[in-house]
Amino acid sequence: MRTSRAEAHSLVGAYALDAIAGKDLVRFERHLSSCARCAQRLRALREAAACLGAGPVLEPPPGLAERAIAAAARTPQVSAPGQMPRTGRPRLAPRIAAVVAGISVIAAGFLGVAARTAVNRLSQQESRAHSIAVVLAAADATVLKARVTTGGRATIIMSVSEHALVFMAMRLPRVPSSERYELWLMGPSGDRPAGMLPRAASDGMTGPVLARGLRPGDRLCLTLEPSGVSSRPSSAVVLAVPL
Repeated sequence: MRTSRAEAHSLVGAYALDAIAGKDLVRFERHLSSCARCAQRLRALREAAACLGAGPVLEPPPGLAERAIAAAARTPQVSAPGQMPRTGRPRLAPRIAAVVAGISVIAAGFLGVAARTAVNRLSQQESRAHSIAVVLAAADATVLKARVTTGGRATIIMSVSEHALVFMAMRLPRVPSSERYELWLMGPSGDRPAGMLPRAASDGMTGPVLARGLRPGDRLCLTLEPSGVSSRPSSAVVLAVPL
């Protein structure tokens, strides 16, 4: 069956993460060679995916692997990265699994010494990384870029169908340890906290942060708040992006 142009447009996110194959792959690449719109989206999504995998790999504490393996034998296991829950969605392909693994291993260096805690936290990180990959691979994944008024720039990958977005920033001004950057979803239904940004890595990258629960009319905003999640903004908005 021939792939329609609308269907071809919807495959950009999956193609960016190598999540299509066979005849669909051949048809999409034929479409891509003559579609400037898809080529532009593909470049933006690949750039975002590259940023997600570019963080430093940190060495876990000595003996963590042995303790985690021992605890794994006593702990119910979650689905492997790259496998979707049984909700009718297709399994995600190797590149998505690689993104999941990359994000998880970055987090692994910060894990505590308790084996069971380590296993639980790894499972949480894998679940979060999997959700990030799903947003990137969504048929309607859209890349937005904006400058922060105080310095730095932000990249946002948004999926309306998933009601979620992924936020990353580069070169935000450093702030005292008593303060953190916080994301907000602001709209007709009120202002909701969407997550604190982690401290910037050595390359100046901050994130990724996954924000869920997008609603019609929302804007994504960034403020500087006291450390610890705030229930409402207490400072001027330094970034506002209509969604």
